[in-house]
Amino acid sequence: MDFTFTEEQQAALEAARAVFSGVAPDGVPSPALTPAAVADDFDRALWRKLADADLLSLPIAPEHGGAGLDPIALCLVLRESAKVLARVPLLETTAAAHTLQTYAGAELRDEVLPPIATGDLVLTVAASGRSGHDPAELAVTARPDGTGWILDGTQTAVPWAQTADRILLPAHTHDGRAVLTLVPRTHPGITLADQISTNGERYAEVRLDSVRIDARETITDPAAWETLRNVLTTGICALALGLGERVLTMTSDYTSKREQFGFPVATFQAVAVQAADRYIDLRAMEATLWQAAWRITTGSAGPLPPAGDVAVAKIWAADGVRRVVQTAQHLHGGFGADTDYPLHRYHAWAKQLELSLGPAAAHEEMLGDLLAAHSLS
Repeated sequence: MDFTFTEEQQAALEAARAVFSGVAPDGVPSPALTPAAVADDFDRALWRKLADADLLSLPIAPEHGGAGLDPIALCLVLRESAKVLARVPLLETTAAAHTLQTYAGAELRDEVLPPIATGDLVLTVAASGRSGHDPAELAVTARPDGTGWILDGTQTAVPWAQTADRILLPAHTHDGRAVLTLVPRTHPGITLADQISTNGERYAEVRLDSVRIDARETITDPAAWETLRNVLTTGICALALGLGERVLTMTSDYTSKREQFGFPVATFQAVAVQAADRYIDLRAMEATLWQAAWRITTGSAGPLPPAGDVAVAKIWAADGVRRVVQTAQHLHGGFGADTDYPLHRYHAWAKQLELSLGPAAAHEEMLGDLLAAHSLS
């Protein structure tokens, strides 16, 4: 295992830092986080900058206009995006692109990958389940119909559904197989009902009523859904790490300037110990993140399949990011709850990331199942 990043991965990181350097984490129409307070659409101007910097094409092969990089590069970019709470479907589009690049048929790849690379086709993913243990994960059924499939069901909490062009949606067949379908948002039979996420963003309940999809828009390889779920979950861990690092920096800056009894509060032992504990959380989050991303990228053998490392990373990310923002709120005092200061938005995003694709307990359950099923000898 080598956590040294390649030149291409480092270049992606530097490009991401350049793009996100001018993004304000509280640059939304309303600074107060109330339901539906955040803008309906994502940040289109930032999306264009990401496309111009070739950051949307990272997982796409060169023959389709991409860089052909791996999930490690995606995580490096996602980590930077979370530091400024970038309001773009970066995780969903790149995770979907990675899966399509690997498993989709040639015709579908030729159709969708080039416009994804240029930012002209925006994707989202309908995956609200919890690490294989939540029936909601595959709440849509797919049954064969001639040369295509018929989809029925409801998928909740789909991010960016009202503004993405297409939705990559998992479904299950009568014999328990998982398939992925790429459906246009405006396809006949699809209706969207507004939902509001924990961090105030506009989500959707996607309802499908006898939606017919051509076979060319469907991926039946059972490995595709597992790959997509692993990349999405690892990407959430990268977002949690970036957010936590930014919050700890905000806390350090504040406590080093805030004085009590004539001394900066950062010099008080109780404050220093809490900050040190959160630093340890972040280092554990980082180590488990890169372990998971490395396993997904290389497919290297281990005592457990890559999903085991992904579960460990999500357990640390979920618990760690929660502890980081809670400590930050505590050490900021009343100032941390002031809506003119962006910490309250980081706290809401942290809670969203903690629960996305399952809290720590759901991944502990999955990890226990994996341990029971695989010998560690």
